[in-house]
Amino acid sequence: MSKIKYIITTLICITAIFSCKIGQKYEPVEMVDMPDTFDTRGMGEGSTADIGWSTLYSDTILLELISKTLEHNQDVLIATARINEMAANNRISFANLFPHLGGEVAGQKEYLNYGGDSRKYSPELRANLNVSWEVDIWGKLRWANDAAIAAYMQSVDARQALQLTLISQVAQNYFELKALDREFEIVKQTVEARREGVRFAKLRYEGGLTSEIPYRQSLVELARTETLIPRLENELKLKENDLFVLAGEFPSGTIKRGEGFDPKKLPLGLPIDLPSSLLKRRPDMLQAEQKLIQANANVGIAYTDMFPSLNLIGRLGGENTELANFLSSPTWFVSGILTGPIFNMGKNKAKHNAAKAAYEQEVYSYEKAVLGVFKEVNNAIITFQKMREVRQTNEALYTSARSYHELAKLQYINGLVSYLDVLDAERQLFDAEIALNKANLEDLTSLVTLYKALGGGIIK
Repeated sequence: MSKIKYIITTLICITAIFSCKIGQKYEPVEMVDMPDTFDTRGMGEGSTADIGWSTLYSDTILLELISKTLEHNQDVLIATARINEMAANNRISFANLFPHLGGEVAGQKEYLNYGGDSRKYSPELRANLNVSWEVDIWGKLRWANDAAIAAYMQSVDARQALQLTLISQVAQNYFELKALDREFEIVKQTVEARREGVRFAKLRYEGGLTSEIPYRQSLVELARTETLIPRLENELKLKENDLFVLAGEFPSGTIKRGEGFDPKKLPLGLPIDLPSSLLKRRPDMLQAEQKLIQANANVGIAYTDMFPSLNLIGRLGGENTELANFLSSPTWFVSGILTGPIFNMGKNKAKHNAAKAAYEQEVYSYEKAVLGVFKEVNNAIITFQKMREVRQTNEALYTSARSYHELAKLQYINGLVSYLDVLDAERQLFDAEIALNKANLEDLTSLVTLYKALGGGIIK
């Protein structure tokens, strides 16, 4: 009974010591003079994260592409494997907090012959249950476990940030593909109009109504417009290949198209959350904070390395020279080893200082990331508002250019203006149509950028 009391008392003392955890507890970084709100510019308040990407983007083909990308993109698969790796590493760090139990069964026969005339055989059979435990007196193993948890959470947040980026990339590439489709359609329509212009100019020239110059000018305009077709065909194929690879597929065939290219079908604005809430929701900011937590834990590990460590070792089993008497030959062994640094030229102190400097770097990196978020969100809000204005002015420009073109054609047929006036009207109409198509694309992509900046896109 005295041995049992001794063991119980020892375990109680060890547990009391085990509860000690020295080092600086992590405290969130407080940003000085951080604005309370973003420059919302008339947009409502709320959380964009509550708007899933399947709600924001209504094009079924785009939704299908995003789903494929989130499931098959190689970067997502790499990030998922990384999460599994960090989860296993976290399990290892957690297991180090507890005693390790192992077994040993061995049999051996040793031959000895000292001096050449003293032969002796020394057999031995043993079976032991071994226990080893590094007692976490100062909290080193718990700091290591905190660091492992932070590393695991970084991998989770990194995958979410990657998913958010991929959703934005797929949406932007798809809108760019649709814009190229529209531009290609405009060019083909213009080519047909140019061919009709050549036919009409030729008839007037051959009929003696005009000189050869208008006819030759119409041929030049036709040839100039036709040079745009192969360039656009190349850009279309390259953009399709980009989407195939994003979705984890080999570039082959064509990407299906969905609904028409109309930015008016998308929301007029998005709810803008408070900065403090956004920083706690954006995956990249969560990842940056987990880096801080890991760096702080590494400081704790380096600090506790300057103090002694206690290792307990125990063995219980049987040992004998013969199998017959094995069960009646118990053995046990208990050992406690206290080790610690005495003199190492300040190596442990330098490690602690290095860990503190690394933590300081992460603090500055986090502050830089916060500033970057403010810039990104404010830029996205401004761009979103201005691209709407640009689209509206380009719509007005296109309407005016179309009226001017129709009037010039009518007056040319009636002989009131020259063919140069018609060509000028056609060029202005073509440029206005291309500019409106570009403005529509910029309007769409500005919404994609704002959605990503506000941390939306994770919820389907």
